[in-house]
Amino acid sequence: MSESTPGMVTVFGGSGFVGTQAVRALARCGWRVRVAVRKPALAQDLRILGDVGQIQPVRCDISSPTDVAAALKGADAAVNLVGILFETPGRGFEKAHVEGSRNVAEACVAAGVDRLVQMSAIGADTHAEGEYGRSKGEAEAAVRAIKPDAVILRPSIVFGNGDGFLNRFASMATMSPALPLIGGGVTKFQPVWVGDVAEAIARSVVYTDAAGRTFELGGPEVWSFKQILEYILRETGRRRLLAPLPFFAASAIGALAEITAVLGIAPVLTRDQVVMLKTDNVVAPDAEGLSALGIEATGLEAIAPSYLWRYRRGGQFAGGPGAAQAEAEAAL
Repeated sequence: MSESTPGMVTVFGGSGFVGTQAVRALARCGWRVRVAVRKPALAQDLRILGDVGQIQPVRCDISSPTDVAAALKGADAAVNLVGILFETPGRGFEKAHVEGSRNVAEACVAAGVDRLVQMSAIGADTHAEGEYGRSKGEAEAAVRAIKPDAVILRPSIVFGNGDGFLNRFASMATMSPALPLIGGGVTKFQPVWVGDVAEAIARSVVYTDAAGRTFELGGPEVWSFKQILEYILRETGRRRLLAPLPFFAASAIGALAEITAVLGIAPVLTRDQVVMLKTDNVVAPDAEGLSALGIEATGLEAIAPSYLWRYRRGGQFAGGPGAAQAEAEAAL
């Protein structure tokens, strides 16, 4: 693929789990990176991911066209990583995903920004049953209508040190005697490493041939929800009951858990997440993926042990998952 010359790229939402790695990858490619976030004071540590002065956090509320336009001033490319997994008062899916994405696309056109990379998700569809999937689908449609040459990336669940999926269930296994198999645990995922997602973002900015294309990002293997939980237990040396939880029961629990969102605390489960679990989250057979960007997918088992060790009895000195498992069984 042909490559564009590095210049200035504005990364909206660049201080999050994926954003931090994307900023690092773009800096490695030689780009000057402007990280547009709501609270730049909390993103100052990103400066050390590049050379002196290469990375600059700035304040930006993506729902404000004025803020977005200011963040794009002088930029040659833009990456929109803003996304939420649950709604809070004053910040819902429509505002964060659809309105925000529309603001970024319109500002890119007005400022003559050549490349826009839009982060979406597998399952994004304007007719999706869940609010998250529907809003992501509407965001894609809005971006495509305004800037047809935008690159859209749709990852499956993203894993890596600091992720909100493997870490959540591994932490739960240290306290709870059982883990919930929502919907029987048959939902399929294609976990993709955050490092590969970050590289895909960087290459989508760099490669001019990526313009106007959609890439679905998944790892080399498909896992069921049950298989992922079994792997977490095996890797952390825990014996826990995997309790089937029907969707209707999980939805009721999600409704109660959502109360914490009013206080800005991430709920352990939401009704919308339960809806998403009703559909497999894997790369479509005819979709372009990581390989189309020249990236060899990294497997879950190659990375997860590097951070799941903290949930073992004895931590990194536990002697590995096999020894931890034997110790756990001997204690029963």
